Amino acid sequence: MARRDRGVAVRSARAGGGTRDNDRLPGAVVAPPSVRPRACTRSPVTESPATRPPAGRYGPEPTERSVRRGRAGLVAAGVVGVALVVWIGLNLAGQPVSWKDVGFHVEDSRTIEVTFEVTKPKESTVTCTVTALSESYAQVGVRIVEVGPADSATRRVTATVQTTELAVSGTVEPCELVEEPSAP
Repeated sequence: MARRDRGVAVRSARAGGGTRDNDRLPGAVVAPPSVRPRACTRSPVTESPATRPPAGRYGPEPTERSVRRGRAGLVAAGVVGVALVVWIGLNLAGQPVSWKDVGFHVEDSRTIEVTFEVTKPKESTVTCTVTALSESYAQVGVRIVEVGPADSATRRVTATVQTTELAVSGTVEPCELVEEPSAP
């Protein structure tokens, strides 16, 4: 916006107004920053600290007791959360048996070989369910394979599964520990 001041066009800078070339009127002189009026002036606040809202705006002020209860509740929730994470971690880490598919080979329309690795305690026996799947992911063959004690914890096993139709994939899951009968 331009105004006339003693016969000279002076452009005042308002909020968002600037001194870009396309903002100037032809023949206008832009006032220096010290002369420009400010859109907003701030006055120092000395009456109340800016960190606290006015009293009563958001309900009654919390008492010392309620603050202590809130902190105790947060600490209790934190302790329960940490205990839960530790419990889950120990349960997952305590699983003595793990397995991994390595591969498969289709022998013919009625047979597939599935290779997998199983990791278990050396002296334990596990049973693994080996499954053959068709193109539509239907189960076309199943075999339960027993993996006995060995010199190493990880063993690679290849199992042959008889199928009812052409299998296009083979997988193993789950592998579970065989519980030894306890002697009387």
